[in-house]
Amino acid sequence: MTGILEQVKHLYALEGYTFTPVSGHEGGRNRIVTVSRNGENLYVLRISALGDRSENDYLAEAEFVRFLSESGAPVADVIPSVHGKLVEWMVSDGNPLYVSLFAYAKGMLLADNGYRYREGAPLSEYFYNTGKALGAIHRLSKAYTPIHPRPDFFDKYNIDYLSRLIPDEYGELKKAVAERLEAFRALPKDKDCYGLVHFDFSDGNYHIDMDTGAVTVFDFDNCMNCWYMFDLANLWIHNEGWTRQEPDPGRRFALMRQCFGLQLQGYRSETDLADGMLEKLPLFIDMVLIENIVDELECCVREGEALDWEDIEDAAECLINSVPYAGFGEAQ
Repeated sequence: MTGILEQVKHLYALEGYTFTPVSGHEGGRNRIVTVSRNGENLYVLRISALGDRSENDYLAEAEFVRFLSESGAPVADVIPSVHGKLVEWMVSDGNPLYVSLFAYAKGMLLADNGYRYREGAPLSEYFYNTGKALGAIHRLSKAYTPIHPRPDFFDKYNIDYLSRLIPDEYGELKKAVAERLEAFRALPKDKDCYGLVHFDFSDGNYHIDMDTGAVTVFDFDNCMNCWYMFDLANLWIHNEGWTRQEPDPGRRFALMRQCFGLQLQGYRSETDLADGMLEKLPLFIDMVLIENIVDELECCVREGEALDWEDIEDAAECLINSVPYAGFGEAQ
């Protein structure tokens, strides 16, 4: 790592800055390093670690982030190198590594504040602002023409690949996934409902300015061409953390809808939803569940570990038994 960081200092004129590696999380595919000066975090350095993506993949992501930032979206911008490149590459132990430098998003993770929102402000502001940030990204995505393309949803989420990835002993899960893929194929894909999305929009991938409530989004590493409703469905699922203490299923579902309704208000302040898409929210929630299962299975493959059914049990049972709203719906 020391040799890599020395090269990075020259590539981005960062001599005299402090580099602090961030502990990786399970399933992470990159090495992350914060770059600070005089005790202030200024940048985030990302170094590819798995070799599972090409230079084109990283360029496509960086170009999208740069477009969003220049167009006024609340995202952490990508910083060019001294050569004017958004993605630089180097060789380590005979393998290519790709590096990008991003501005440090102002604020902090909600988790780092004990999931307490900013003092004196209503929690409704938080939900509205997260929806608004996502809406701004989607509004601009609808006008974006890529130079380097990111993958399409079906490039990865297709029956050939998923039937190989899901172990044969989970036949009911394979059948449930195949049924959903067929339903996804029937969805419209016009520019008003389908485009480049974040694909991992959650409170682990944006900072909140605790003075103003402003949201700044980062980590577009998974971005792909998909339905905009996928990001919204992901918001629905992550709202579960705010409602899990409510023991009554009906009240819990009402709280989920309340949180999501505020996010939709913020979202619609920036862009519209395509006709009929919101009615298909349960199907898009199933899409997110499949993504979560696939991510867990791919992590097992990379680590050479056997799947622990408990890690995907809740999501799998919802798909197999057609339990709506990720198990936080009226059917409970």
